[in-house]
Amino acid sequence: QVQLAESGGGLVQAGHSLRLSCAASGRTISSYHMGWFRQAPGKEREFVASNRWSDGSTTYADSVKGRFTISRDNAKNTVYLQMNSLKPEDTAVYYCAASRRIGGGIRPDQYEAWGQGTQVTVSS
Repeated sequence: QVQLAESGGGLVQAGHSLRLSCAASGRTISSYHMGWFRQAPGKEREFVASNRWSDGSTTYADSVKGRFTISRDNAKNTVYLQMNSLKPEDTAVYYCAASRRIGGGIRPDQYEAWGQGTQVTVSS
């Protein structure tokens, strides 16, 4: 089983950028679909972005399309989420997730490994 650890969260002003990192251990992520999810207080965990190992394709939630970019460095066993033009509504705990399910997915139940999360707070 792969273990995941997120880092890079923090407090930023609206319009600024952050880059989240997700370091994997235990197994190589080269054969895992990788995803980012977020959960705001009182809300359900929601899909943000994913990257499929099979063809490198990416998928984004409409709310972050054009502002966020997911990428991976298999040599470093790390996945990144570059977040630009941040908005107060992006405030949430961000989670990294891994899936070996064929095709990956955008639902939390399609991922079997999760990190502990990192807090992102965007002030207006």
